[in-house]
Amino acid sequence: MPPRRDAVPEGGPGAGDGERLARVVLTRVIEPGDERGGRWLRAFGARGLLDRLSAPGSAADLLPGATERRLAGYRARAAAADPHRDLAAIAAAGGRFICPGDPEWPSQLDDLGDGRPIGLWTRGRFGLRTWAVRSVAVVGARACTPYGAHMAATLGAGLAERGWVVVSGAAFGIDAAAHRGALSAGGATVAVLACGVDVVYPRGHAELIARIAEQGLIVGELPPGDHPTPSRFVLRNRVIAALTRGTVVVEAEYRSGSLVTARHARRLSRHTMGVPGPATSGLSAGVHELLRGEAVLVTDADEVVELIGEMGELAPRRRGPVLPRDLLDPRTARVLEALPARGAVDGTHLARAAGTTTDDALGRLYELHALGFVERQGDSWRLTLQALHRSNARRGGS
Repeated sequence: MPPRRDAVPEGGPGAGDGERLARVVLTRVIEPGDERGGRWLRAFGARGLLDRLSAPGSAADLLPGATERRLAGYRARAAAADPHRDLAAIAAAGGRFICPGDPEWPSQLDDLGDGRPIGLWTRGRFGLRTWAVRSVAVVGARACTPYGAHMAATLGAGLAERGWVVVSGAAFGIDAAAHRGALSAGGATVAVLACGVDVVYPRGHAELIARIAEQGLIVGELPPGDHPTPSRFVLRNRVIAALTRGTVVVEAEYRSGSLVTARHARRLSRHTMGVPGPATSGLSAGVHELLRGEAVLVTDADEVVELIGEMGELAPRRRGPVLPRDLLDPRTARVLEALPARGAVDGTHLARAAGTTTDDALGRLYELHALGFVERQGDSWRLTLQALHRSNARRGGS
C-alpha cells in the first residue's frame, strides 16, 4: 500500500518564534554537521548562542573552543543574515522551515547527537516526520552503468509499490534512477540536497527536482539560495543515513560518497545493504567491500523490505523450477536413475543397479511408464526421449 500522504501538520507544540528565528539565522552561520557548533547550541540554546555572537568579549569567554578568527567569521555571517527574508523566500518557493520541537521534525535525526541539523528547509506538501518512519535510502555512483541504473530504478519502483518512501540525493546516476523509479510507480520520494532547496542542482535535473517537489519532498539544511560545496555533499549524506531505516548502495567505487552514507548508517545502527555487480567492474568494488563486512546482499525490493520492514514482511522463497522427477518417490527416483542414458536393460539388472528386488523394480517401472519416463522394449526398459530431455535440462540448470 502507498504511504499516507498526510498534509503538513498544523498546530501543536513546537519551537517558539524567538528560538525558530534564531535557528533560521544559525543555518547561515554554522556549517552542516559542525559538532562544535552543535555543542554550543545544546549548551546555550539557539537564542542564547545568537546573543553570544553579538555580545562583546573574547572567543574564550563566549564560545569555548573557538578561535578569535572563527568567532569573527560567525559574527560577520550573523550580522548579514535576515531570517524574515529567508522565511519569505522559502514560502515563495512553496516550502517551510522545520526544527527540533516541531510536530513535523523527524526524531530519528536526533541520533546524530551534536551533529544533527540546526533545522531543515523543505519543499513539498507532505509531512516529513510521517514519511521518514517508513523510508529507505537508495544511493550509488554518479557515473553508473546501465545495469546500475536499471537496478536502482527497479528498487525505487518496487519499494514505492510496497508503501516505502525512497530517499536519495537527486544526483546524476543511481540517485536519479531511484527517484525516477519511485515516481514512475506513483510513489513517494525525498531528495536531500547539499544546497538551498530553491536551488536546482544539478541543473540538468530541473525537471526531476520539480517532479519531486510536486509528488514528494525536497529537504536540505542550507538556507534559500545557498550553493553546494564538496564538503556539503559529504555532510549531506549523514542526514540521508539518519533519516531512513536503512541504506542500499547500488554501484560504488572504493572512494565514493555513497559509501560514506553507508558508513553513517552503520554507525547509527541502521541497516546497510548492497546490490552485487560484476566482479570485473570498478563500480562494484566499493559495494563488494561493504558486503564483505556487515552489509547484507539484496537484489530486489522484497529482500530490502524483509530486512527493514515489520515482522512477517518476508521475501518469497527463491528456488529453481520444480521438475516432474522432483515429485517422484525416492525409491522410484532411484530406479529411474539406474536406467542408462543409452540402450535398454532388463528388470533383473536394473533391480541390482537400483539396490532393490526385481518385483519392486518392475512395479516402479510400470509407474514410471504411466508417467512417461520409460518405455518397454521386449523384456527390457529404456528412457523415453522426453525423459532424456528432462534429464539434460536438469543437468544444465545445476
